[in-house]
Amino acid sequence: MVKNDKRTIFGWCMYDWANSAYVTTVVAGLLQSYFARVIVGEDGVQIGNSTVSATSLWGYMIAFAAFLSFLFAPVLGAVSDFSSAKKKFLLSFAYTGSLITTLLYFCRSGDVWQTVIMFVITQVGYVGANVFYDAFLPQIASENRLDRVSAKGFSFGYIGGGMQFAIALGLVAGHKVIGIGQALAARIGIAMAGLWWGGFTLFTLKFLKEGEVREEIPENHRSKPLILAYIAIGVERTLRTARKVRQFKHLLLFLIAFMVYNDGIQTVIGMATIYGTSELNLSVTVLMITLLVIQIIAAAGAPLFGWLGDKIGTKRAVMLSLVLWSGVVTYAYFLHSATEFFVLGVIVGVVLGGSQALSRSLYGSMVPEEASAEFYGFYSVFAKFSAIWGPLAFAVIRQVTGTARLSIISLMIFFVLGLILLSFVNEEKARQAKFMGAF
Repeated sequence: MVKNDKRTIFGWCMYDWANSAYVTTVVAGLLQSYFARVIVGEDGVQIGNSTVSATSLWGYMIAFAAFLSFLFAPVLGAVSDFSSAKKKFLLSFAYTGSLITTLLYFCRSGDVWQTVIMFVITQVGYVGANVFYDAFLPQIASENRLDRVSAKGFSFGYIGGGMQFAIALGLVAGHKVIGIGQALAARIGIAMAGLWWGGFTLFTLKFLKEGEVREEIPENHRSKPLILAYIAIGVERTLRTARKVRQFKHLLLFLIAFMVYNDGIQTVIGMATIYGTSELNLSVTVLMITLLVIQIIAAAGAPLFGWLGDKIGTKRAVMLSLVLWSGVVTYAYFLHSATEFFVLGVIVGVVLGGSQALSRSLYGSMVPEEASAEFYGFYSVFAKFSAIWGPLAFAVIRQVTGTARLSIISLMIFFVLGLILLSFVNEEKARQAKFMGAF
């Protein structure tokens, strides 16, 4: 497959355009607020002898979905490498997620467990598709363009997700004008995100190309049904990858650092709106406008950090982003007003896309191209394993203390520890290893 092909890169970037509507409108935006205010309500949910708040339950949902993703991601990555079926896997997960997202429209007040189950499925669809989406990066872009192509994908995502979110926000803000309730407007906005996700993925279907190289099934697996053979091969390759990764300390150290600081990032993304709803009592309009501003600024922030990575080095640019993230959670602990929340959103917008895009491209520069999905599956293991603990800690601290302020400031630990670990990574040595037959 020819690298740096404009049509292929466009098709790849358009998937970020498509699925970012789900992240922005559903995960970070409308569903958090709708779940807290309408589906669960102020009284919480009775589970056994305990009453669980909407904030805590949302954290548990995020953590459980991350745990499921953690279980299957590396095996699917290895299977897709073997079968040259990354695109098929990407589309299968994407359309499952987009369909269930659209069906969230039917969740109303009191439909707590229906919403929980459907949300977990959509999260698994989103994460599963991204394993294969990320794995295309080192195959479609040359090493000297990884940072910029990765940042371009995130920039497409923030623009596309921001556009759909703006439409949903207009619907919610203007619900009285068109004669519907705010809850119905939120449900329509959520369903629109699912349709947007599925509809724009058609561009990925058309333009994203994948090489047709396919390995022969090993003799010891040929007697098995095809799907079982692929699963067995996927498990074997994942274990092999784990054994090999352990031998190369700089790649492994990066993965550990990423696991730690990504936990903080994912928790901020997953819990910000419900923090504003339950802790700050901000209106839906304030929360949604702030999220829209984040999308607009992040669309410029991602390529800005891509440029910065070229100038000062990718690792240094990521480290700078972690310093800024530490400032974000510190500021969030002290804020009380809508204006302060809006200022916080501006800062998050600057740093959000850059930290994610550069982490992805830094890893992509250190792994072998021929096993990219297998290694990105492993990357996803660390990403999703980390995404379990931040939301879980957030939920538990909120449940025990009765305030989410201590939950938000606790995230400082993830950013500081991740920064320290990342400082010890020698990216040049990690890159050299893949050219020495190490993998």
